[in-house]
Formats: sequence, structure tokens, C-alpha cells
Amino acid sequence: MFDTRELGRRPGALKRLSRSVPAPKDLGIEVIGVREGATVQLDLRLESVMEGVLVTGTARAPLTGECVRCLEPLERELEADFQEMYSYPDADAWGREADSDDDAEEEDRLFLEDDLLDLEPVLRDAVVLSLPLQPVCREDCLGLCPDCGMRLTDDPDHHHDAVDIRWAALQGLADTIKDGEKDNMGGADAGVDEKQEK
Repeated sequence: MFDTRELGRRPGALKRLSRSVPAPKDLGIEVIGVREGATVQLDLRLESVMEGVLVTGTARAPLTGECVRCLEPLERELEADFQEMYSYPDADAWGREADSDDDAEEEDRLFLEDDLLDLEPVLRDAVVLSLPLQPVCREDCLGLCPDCGMRLTDDPDHHHDAVDIRWAALQGLADTIKDGEKDNMGGADAGVDEKQEK
């Protein structure tokens, strides 16, 4: 919670804040996020406007996760910018007149409570929307071998001679054809030998 009492309700009043806060629980997605309790550095600008307080800020936090290709742990530094309007509670009537047809927008509005603003929902949205959906340890990560699970970046020439099961029937057919060709060649040679003897 951040206190906005110093701003009063004078449009144009401005306050800058820098604060370190512990990260809330579940600040991320399945493969990457900010560990609960990690330090999130906030640089905020609180500006009083007619309807409420406009909050503009930047959040910096350490990310931990794993590469989606090779499953190696990875660490990154995240920087997320955000801007949100917190309305005065008595500005509710004004907001309804202006947006009477837009119920969805009304539900999304944030309000000051006793001159305090709760930044967590805004921080959560800003951080989660800034996360990479497919984090990788490096752009050219080759991933894992599908047969043995070896990390291919460590050995780019790694391979197996195993035949793909989808092609196994054709491999059997190819072997049969090769065996047949050998038999035919053997028969042809025998015929040639017989002619030479005569």
C-alpha cells in the first residue's frame, strides 16, 4: 500500500518514490517468474489529477526459471513499465456518467481506499505481461536429444543410428529388396557360368 495523502487533491501535485518491496506469491508463469520474497525495486511517480492519482512506474526484479528447450536453470533481470489511474472513491458517480455504457471498463477501474493505493494487481499485470513466454538459456540452444535426453548444445554432433519407428516397415521392405537383388545376381552369375562352359 502507498499513501497519497501528501498529494492532497490538488491537480498537478507530484510525488516521486523509490522503494524495495518483497515479491508477492505466484508472480510469474509456469516456466519463469519472480521468486516469492525476492526484492522488487519500484520507481514511482504519483501525480494528482481531477479524478484521482495517476501512477507511472518501473519495476525491476530478478527472474528465475528454466530453458524451455534444454530445461537448464536460467536467471534474468526483468524491467517492466506500467501506468495506472487510481480513482477517488467519490469520483465513482463522475465515472458512471462518463462511461455509463461500458460496464467492463467500470469493473476494471481501481480506487483509492482511505488515500491508500494497492499496487500489487498493477505490478502483477506489468510483470507477467513482460515475461518471455518461451524463455531460453541462449537463442541458439539446441534443446535435448529426443532419444536419450542429452543436452545437444554440449555435443552438437550427437546422434543415434536408430530408425524412426514410423519408417521401420519401409526399412524391412528395403532389406527384403536388397536380399532379392543378391539372389538374382547369384542366379545370373550361375547362368553366365553355364553358358561359358558350353
